[in-house]
Amino acid sequence: MMVVFGKEGKIIHSRFKDLPFYLSQGDILVLNNTRVIPAKAFAKKDGKIIEFLFLHKKENRTWEVLCKPAKKIKPGDVVFFAPGFEGKVLGAEPEGKRIIQFSSRDIFFWLRKIGYAPLPPYIKRKEGNSRLRFFDLERYQTVFAQKQGAIAAPTAGLHFTPEILKEIRKKRVKVSQISLQVGLATFQPVRTERIEDHKMLEETYSISRAVSLAINQAKKESRPVVAVGTTVVRALESAFKDGQVLPGRRSTSLFIRPGYEFKVVDRLLTNFHLPRSTLLMLVSAFVGLDLIKKAYNEAIEKKYRFYSYGDCMLVV
Repeated sequence: MMVVFGKEGKIIHSRFKDLPFYLSQGDILVLNNTRVIPAKAFAKKDGKIIEFLFLHKKENRTWEVLCKPAKKIKPGDVVFFAPGFEGKVLGAEPEGKRIIQFSSRDIFFWLRKIGYAPLPPYIKRKEGNSRLRFFDLERYQTVFAQKQGAIAAPTAGLHFTPEILKEIRKKRVKVSQISLQVGLATFQPVRTERIEDHKMLEETYSISRAVSLAINQAKKESRPVVAVGTTVVRALESAFKDGQVLPGRRSTSLFIRPGYEFKVVDRLLTNFHLPRSTLLMLVSAFVGLDLIKKAYNEAIEKKYRFYSYGDCMLVV
């Protein structure tokens, strides 16, 4: 774990097991308790295998999905996932998205039977490997995952163990949980020439009344709010209005980039992100461009691991 001291511009190298050392009594540590669904499934059309990623439910038996290869799937087509479970393509959208009406209302029942963990594409798995299928479905989750609906794990949270959380609570740090259903928005690269022209897709988040009250009280008393992951940052900053974090369930398309003024989050635990990603832009906004360049250069020199299962950075 790299520790970056934002005000001093200092960088030190530590271990994640030492995270409790960097937290103090009265701090609020905010986790994203979203749970990854087995959102990847395979279907047959004309004898060909098509890969589908179930993005989100639209209405009744209709879902928005991402399919590969998309050119094989056109409106009117019927695709067969399993005996008793098929779908009819109602519409085509850009970038490989399709609207499909399924033969069953209980999509989650079928995904639990046939679905795979939607691992990042650089982790290779073969269809039909049942041992790894169950392993991935269990391991590609945080230990505090609860509310199903995400198509990717909030990766900063993957570092935590029950023992670490117990040590943090021993220090009388308030551990709070919110939920942001991680979707395509989190991983959509910036392809526009100007950063400000990039449009974030929407993701849904929910914050309980108890958590909003705890965060608002902490802000009044100048106690740090520590966000675990960029998804928590986006949810908390999106929920801020008229001087406070509002409770409730809402959608956000907030794009945080350099120049953004943070209103809620004081400290951040995050993984190392790729160039041209909105995640790196959010972290650059939080840390500052010069310091984040220095930190990433050190991370490369010290052979820190990037990607979802990689190492992490704590900004204090």
